[in-house]
Amino acid sequence: MLRLNETYLGARVTSTEVSRASSAHVDVLARCQAGEARHAGSLGWLHVGDWASDEKIAQVEALAARLRERADTFVLIGVGGSNNAARAALAALGVRDGSLDGTHRVTYAGNTLSAFELRRVLEDLEGHEVVIDCVAKNFETLEPGSSFRLLRQWLVSRHGEKDAASRIVCCGTPGSHLEDLCREHGYEFTTFPEPVGGRYTALTEVHLLPLAFAGVDVRALVAGARAEEARLRDAAADPADNPAWRYALVRRLAWDAGLRVELLSFFEPRFRWFSKWYEQLFGESEGKDGRGLFPASAEYSEELHSLGQYVQDGTHQILETFLDVLEPGAGDSLVLGGQDIDDRFGYLDGADFWDVNKASFSASRSAHARTLPCPTIELDRVDEEHLGRLFYFFMFSCYLSAELLGVNPFDQPGVEAYKQLMFETLGK
Repeated sequence: MLRLNETYLGARVTSTEVSRASSAHVDVLARCQAGEARHAGSLGWLHVGDWASDEKIAQVEALAARLRERADTFVLIGVGGSNNAARAALAALGVRDGSLDGTHRVTYAGNTLSAFELRRVLEDLEGHEVVIDCVAKNFETLEPGSSFRLLRQWLVSRHGEKDAASRIVCCGTPGSHLEDLCREHGYEFTTFPEPVGGRYTALTEVHLLPLAFAGVDVRALVAGARAEEARLRDAAADPADNPAWRYALVRRLAWDAGLRVELLSFFEPRFRWFSKWYEQLFGESEGKDGRGLFPASAEYSEELHSLGQYVQDGTHQILETFLDVLEPGAGDSLVLGGQDIDDRFGYLDGADFWDVNKASFSASRSAHARTLPCPTIELDRVDEEHLGRLFYFFMFSCYLSAELLGVNPFDQPGVEAYKQLMFETLGK
């Protein structure tokens, strides 16, 4: 399960205030649970089954199986919402070198314009059998477009046009120029769901395909998301039992109290890429009209020794949301041996690093909660089911939070502004 722990919420925002706000704004919850007609063109993610049905999953699995027979390396070409969720899931599941099963790995391109980094990508592909997947909803974004050209030409130079074509998948909007290219040159084409913005695509084939290639149980991921959807969108349930709703209210009350930053903090480095997904989700969804908490993240315990001082004694404009895993998994235990030399760490004799890390987490949260509101999002464990729940929880929370703040959760005018200036500079 997934739950919101409000025990350490008390500084600047209280559970009583959250309950009071819930009663005052419960109409927002009802509207979002039903899906508002004015956002119909952006709510394809709201019902998981629309784009992750059993039939669609079977299609994704079949394509992934064919690609796995052809290659050991899958290059996901995409930026922001086109790669963040897959990258977040693989890292959270403890994947090393992009591979869950040790034989089929996922690497990334289309998220940088750095010549140094792109050369590194090409060098890393040498000696591997490669397929590439260009994810581009409108096929106008510079980073994936330029990387697709680079990697497509790299494949052709090694395999010839016909064989290279069998190693190329594109995910775009039906009727787009990208689909035309696929039809003309014989590339596999998959559908980027039109009514889903990139940052809300975690549970669609945009991400399910690379995850299936890497050996992830995508059916369990989707099942977790479906279960979370059923819980969060249950209009008959008590709003007090809806953790996404209460989390959204905490964020709005924090804004009203003058807080301007939300720090997503975690003591498991495996959530590093999940935090990047979270930053994009809330940054693009809420950061507009001069409003919105600035989404940032802290990877503890390392950053306790850098950011920790500021978090504890800085400007106190921070809402610090902790992400906590309650149960250790198979690889989460490592016991220290007894004392062999007088290193003055004898108090750690026989200690398990899982417990040491938990002690650091508990102490840090207690200390920070003296001055900051510190809600905690708790997962029972880290597996595909709980990651599916977590993705849906945050997407639905973001929808609720933006509506409470009074901004459109599904546009990104600031991003479009920089793109226009960049294209002018490049002579487009």
